Amino acid sequence: MIESYDFGLIVIKGRKYTSDVIVFAEQVIAGWWRKEGHRIYVEDLKEILGHEPRLEVLVVGTGYYGIVKISPEVEKILKSEGVKLVAQPTKEACQAFNKLLKSNRRVAGAFHLTC
Repeated sequence: MIESYDFGLIVIKGRKYTSDVIVFAEQVIAGWWRKEGHRIYVEDLKEILGHEPRLEVLVVGTGYYGIVKISPEVEKILKSEGVKLVAQPTKEACQAFNKLLKSNRRVAGAFHLTC
């Protein structure tokens, strides 16, 4: 559960993170780096796409100002695997992630904390 988010800082289960994160119900992967800082490509999501059990929803936090863009290839592969994509500025994405987690959906989040 995400407890709070503000520019450059996210708090998950009482722990503070200051770098981008990937979040599963059972695990947080800190220091999520992408091929290109403000674009998301398929290879940037290898931990998510290979996750078991298979996900139903991927929530992407596109940054405080929503600057991060998702490549069409990501959208295509998620759709082909039956994974719904929710992409929003990070504050709203955190709220969506928590709501989905509470509804017992198999959800992962990928959150850019700045920009």
